[in-house]
Amino acid sequence: MIVAIIDGYTDEPAGLGVPPYLGIYPRYAYGALKKAEKDATIFYLTIDDLRFTFEGEHGIRTKNKTPNVFETRKILEKADLIVYIGGLHTPGKYLSAVPSQVEEVSKFIKPFKGIKILGGPAFMGSAHEGGTKIGSKELALANQIFDHIVYGDLEAFLYDFITNPADADPFRFRTYKELRDYAILGAEIVKQFPDYPVVEIESQRGCPKAAGIGGCSFCTEPLRYRKVEDRPVEDIVKEVEILYTLGVRHFRVGRQSCIFSYMAKPDGRVPIPNPDALEKLFMGIRNVAPHVKTLHVDNANPAVIANYPKESIRIAKALIRYGTPGNVVAFGLESADPKVARLNNLNATAEETYEAVKILNEIGAKRGYNGMPWLLPGINILFGLPGETRKTYELTYEFLKRILDDGLLLRRINIRQVVVFPNTPLWHMREKVKTEKHKTLTKHYKYKIRHEIDFPMLKRLVPVGTVLRYVRAEIYDNGLTYGRQMGSYPLIVGIPKEVELNRFYDVMIVGHGFRSITGIPLPIDINREHSKVLSYIPGIGRKRLIKILARRPFRDKEDFLNMIEDKKSREMLRDKIITP
Repeated sequence: MIVAIIDGYTDEPAGLGVPPYLGIYPRYAYGALKKAEKDATIFYLTIDDLRFTFEGEHGIRTKNKTPNVFETRKILEKADLIVYIGGLHTPGKYLSAVPSQVEEVSKFIKPFKGIKILGGPAFMGSAHEGGTKIGSKELALANQIFDHIVYGDLEAFLYDFITNPADADPFRFRTYKELRDYAILGAEIVKQFPDYPVVEIESQRGCPKAAGIGGCSFCTEPLRYRKVEDRPVEDIVKEVEILYTLGVRHFRVGRQSCIFSYMAKPDGRVPIPNPDALEKLFMGIRNVAPHVKTLHVDNANPAVIANYPKESIRIAKALIRYGTPGNVVAFGLESADPKVARLNNLNATAEETYEAVKILNEIGAKRGYNGMPWLLPGINILFGLPGETRKTYELTYEFLKRILDDGLLLRRINIRQVVVFPNTPLWHMREKVKTEKHKTLTKHYKYKIRHEIDFPMLKRLVPVGTVLRYVRAEIYDNGLTYGRQMGSYPLIVGIPKEVELNRFYDVMIVGHGFRSITGIPLPIDINREHSKVLSYIPGIGRKRLIKILARRPFRDKEDFLNMIEDKKSREMLRDKIITP
């Protein structure tokens, strides 16, 4: 049997599978197929492979490793099964990979004869931008193109479909006991993934708060998983061990709504955290992956941290002790307006979120060896929710301003427009979603937050002269190279020249944008470096640059440094320049 798994890239509330991330769905599908038929030949393709093959468009896969167009066509022509994995529920801005929708992949795979199966969160629809209401067009098209649409777990359906097709149930969910084999066998798929994946590791599914008092109005997670299940520590550690043996060095223990609620005790709105379980988990991961380069997490409910500070501090310290710097926990505040919070059943109040931000700053704001603080919070803001007024936007802005004024750090502020998915509580309130009514307000406050909060926050987070290590160059654009560190919500670094892609660089930060930064690769060869790059060096203005270019080549460092009048700039540059 020949199978083609097509990864359309997924992004949902509790999981990410957009390169350089490799999500759970392709791995589990691969493992289920291998367990069902060990002799199956399984090819991993991405939507970028198909874009390049049929339209000549380049994506992350085709830039890093151009596929053989003939081979891609040949795989699809011979495939007995064509499994498409997609679904975009929390759309954002992506650096070098763009998730697909059913409409796009359908035109590519329609001519091929293999049995077509759709899996992942795509059965609920996708949204490439906020402020939309998902209709039935995409879902109707899916029913026309695909022979089977999986509403439960894709891996459970695939195993059943191969071993006993008559009884295969597209609504069936697997257990964690069943998943163990799929995860271990599916790890092998990383051999076919583009360079340097960050592998997303599942730790829990379902939302503890939703299980207690109901989920947030907009969230799709409680729709798919109506109860909370914690994956056993031993199974997570074993999967990491196999992946590590295969060469993976970047991990994110994500695929959960709140890492601080892993194996927590249910208690209504705010579960009681279990620091012993988190310490055991991350110590176990470090024992089997001692030289891991990235070990990060994802979401956290700030209400848990604020209401159980003692337990949460223990958890935060474990994440620092066993993890790597640059780690971020995303707080789902969504809105600082208490009326909007109540109407939409949001996770935490503004005060709880502020307290959680403060606690994590006290524990994790110290800068680590890669140049980033060890563990910081991020804030998710969602515009367009029912109940919003002009005052809502002002309250949210003032909340963020308070964090800035109090000298605290946020790694990111993610501002999105709400997307209305069928069968969520928000779907039944969709007439109250006033996206268009508040369009001007949204635009104004987004601009205000970016300019008055994000910009000074970035300057505080990574001041000029900070060295960020292990920045991977990903794409070129208009003479610039854009890259980022591996991990959760890494900063985008613009390098003012073209450098070799898919390599890691140490860069010195020399400038700030509203959501990104400018950096120069180190060391700086002051005798050979392009004048454009030299112009970014702190302490060098236009006039001094002309003098420097006229004086080159310099005999040694001191010969160059003597031309820099500012003492602080001289000391900053002393160990960052070379004169070969």
